[in-house]
Amino acid sequence: MIKIIKNAKVFSPEYIGKKDVIFYHKVIHVGEGVNTSVLPFEHEIYDANGLLLLPGLIDPHVHITGGGGEGGFETRTPELKISDCIRSGVTTVVGCLGTDGITRSLENLYAKAKSLESEGLNTFIYTGSYRVPPVTFTGSIMRDIILIDKVIGVGEIAISDHRSSQPTLEEILRIVADIRVGGMISGKAGIVNFHVGSGKRGIEYLFDIIEKTEIPIQHLYPTHMSRSRKLFEQGLEFTKRGGTIDLTALQPKDAEFVRAEFTTIDAICEAYENGLLDNVTISSDGQGSLPKFDDNGNFVGLDVGSVSAVWYTIRKVLEKGLPLSEVLKISTTNPARVFKLNKGKIAKGQDADFILVDEQSFEIVSVISKGEFLMKDRIMKNLNFEF
Repeated sequence: MIKIIKNAKVFSPEYIGKKDVIFYHKVIHVGEGVNTSVLPFEHEIYDANGLLLLPGLIDPHVHITGGGGEGGFETRTPELKISDCIRSGVTTVVGCLGTDGITRSLENLYAKAKSLESEGLNTFIYTGSYRVPPVTFTGSIMRDIILIDKVIGVGEIAISDHRSSQPTLEEILRIVADIRVGGMISGKAGIVNFHVGSGKRGIEYLFDIIEKTEIPIQHLYPTHMSRSRKLFEQGLEFTKRGGTIDLTALQPKDAEFVRAEFTTIDAICEAYENGLLDNVTISSDGQGSLPKFDDNGNFVGLDVGSVSAVWYTIRKVLEKGLPLSEVLKISTTNPARVFKLNKGKIAKGQDADFILVDEQSFEIVSVISKGEFLMKDRIMKNLNFEF
């Protein structure tokens, strides 16, 4: 059934005023004062007076099948629950493997993505994992992106990290070259998602690629770029050259950022002050392990990432005084551009993925994905198989 949201203050993500939005699985019309009594089709009306209508959030880095294992089998983390996404306003996720590409399989990743999709979420996945050569479905990352619908790139390939396979520049170049051509043939973005650790080299390999080869910078997408000020400064230079960096959102249960010298909030604010926020995204690292190591590289403990980190971080940045229309970009239009998705804006022809937020409390009230309510007035739809 066609649905109409009336009287919402619409951020597209730029503020476009109080509007009525007509949609099915895509946005049909955005305008003022739609006279619903004369519409020639059956429709459902949702009165959004007192609410903000925002694009659904895109989380570009989620371990949907769980992650972990750095501390042994008992440290494997659980799979993603779709209810966590719904409560947090996340309507699109990109699933990935991490450290463990052995006991965590691409087949399981694909099946989990299809399961989440059947429940109403928009899902994509990366082929590969931390290691080089990457694990694949078909024996080739180029074949994977061309032939498998959900594969949108390869990652997260680990660099500058003691858990990586210590790839050479030539090995990285072959991966990037293959995913670029595969993306061209398939009409997909062809992204290489790089897990960047705390090693001293940072993203030097990526600068080598853009300086010494013909490969466009938009295929290179480094994540965890707010783990230190030094790494973020490299990231700012990367954005100045036209690239996009991904920052890891703050976890709601993590109080350490209050004491830290440099945080993701600082990084977002600095990017905004430098006019570079259009080249920044944030992701939750949801369900991934957040391991802790001592100075000798010994595992000493871990936390588990949550997709709620994206909305939590957005709210924390807004407390710093940045405008909502700017902050929303990092989880809407920016990742949509990176992955060539028809999402991230509220405009005619765009996918109907929205969140409705209470203007006073700034709490998420309703969530719409693919034109259907996954949560309506704080009541979540019945999920078929969530345990």
